[in-house]
Amino acid sequence: MTPAQHEIDPRRLLEQMLLIRAYEEAIVAGNTAGKVPGTCTSVGQEAAAVGVVNALAGDDLILTNHRSAGHLLARGADPGRLLAEVMGRSDGYCGGRSGSLHISVRELGVVLTSTIVGAELSLAPGVALSQTMLGRPGIVVCFFGDGAACEGSFHESLNLAALWQLPVLFCCENNLFGMGTSIERAESQTDLRAKAASYAMPAFSCDGMDIVAVHETTRKAVAQVRSGEGPVFVEYRTYRFRAHSMFDAELYREKAEVEEWKEIGPIHTFTARLKAAKKLSEKEFLALDATALKEVEASVAFAEAGTWEPVEDLLKDVHTPVGAAS
Repeated sequence: MTPAQHEIDPRRLLEQMLLIRAYEEAIVAGNTAGKVPGTCTSVGQEAAAVGVVNALAGDDLILTNHRSAGHLLARGADPGRLLAEVMGRSDGYCGGRSGSLHISVRELGVVLTSTIVGAELSLAPGVALSQTMLGRPGIVVCFFGDGAACEGSFHESLNLAALWQLPVLFCCENNLFGMGTSIERAESQTDLRAKAASYAMPAFSCDGMDIVAVHETTRKAVAQVRSGEGPVFVEYRTYRFRAHSMFDAELYREKAEVEEWKEIGPIHTFTARLKAAKKLSEKEFLALDATALKEVEASVAFAEAGTWEPVEDLLKDVHTPVGAAS
């Protein structure tokens, strides 16, 4: 497979962000209605997901975290199967066993989703080492948040990747809060780029609400990793509009702060840019939005009609069949 093309259709980027937004809002509505288990959404962070993933090649591998829906959908995951997985249906990507927090999609190169903060960081160097030893061309892309940058695994992983010059792109989606703790209260050094640079690797930072900036910065970082020069770190300064999870009362931030960030939301600003450039009309935007909503409605119907795993299969893949390991 070849690397992503430099010229990306801007409408395609907008379509993906609209799909992610519609999907995650449907998750919230489903949870409120008692149909969907609680999970973590990334509403407001769509540019970071879409901009990064569209800079990758088909044979690159992704390790991600608890806010993975955007990464998966931008990679081409079917929203119906994704939602079926979240709802525990056997029609989901992992047979309904992973939910939203542990999903993997082998055919899309999504190695894993981890709900353990920083766990994907621990595994990324090992996956990259295997890619190198097996002579495979794909690089490893590891998504994590600013909260994970507080973990020891952050330092261990960056150090090892730099020491062994492994092909890892470390993507930090810095939304300023690790659950309910602001980065200023958790980090003595809030410049995450400086932390990464201390491990002798190139480190960049960009506006994570600007999909053009995200894509361009990532494209350059990917090229550097792919050239064999070792790992690269990129910080995407972003913000989540919704709570950390469905059970978060958001007592740690003011509503006015959220509203201020919404004014520079990725969908809003990118749409305005396309309109100003005469590349999109209001009528065309509404049509794209309606298409995304319709696709998600169909996905909800698919997931709700999905089948439950039979009781007799509950131990499937839990124990190794007799004789299989010989």
